[in-house]
Amino acid sequence: MTAVATEAASVTISERAAKRIGAILKTEGEGAMLRISVEGGGCSGFQYKFDVERAKADDDLVIERDNAVVLVDPSSVPFLAGSEVDFVDDLIGASFRVVNPNATASCGCGTSFSI
Repeated sequence: MTAVATEAASVTISERAAKRIGAILKTEGEGAMLRISVEGGGCSGFQYKFDVERAKADDDLVIERDNAVVLVDPSSVPFLAGSEVDFVDDLIGASFRVVNPNATASCGCGTSFSI
């Protein structure tokens, strides 16, 4: 994993997530990157948002692993500090899961959390 920011080591991408992100970005064409952000909302107060983008801001946290390039905006970094982004494929479906040590509670579906 390489990164451009001191906080980079605090947000990691699992091998499974990197493979899935790389596969998704490959279908999106040259220059595609995955943006992970935290927004207000969801049943627990905050929710994760995943978007494919082609533009990177100068102050974005950039995390690279294998063929996956992940961007995190500066306002989302504190909410994701120490987190690992994983990809799970189980009986209830396939999805990205953020294992966030900052979350004090989360909803049943795992897409929203509170701090």
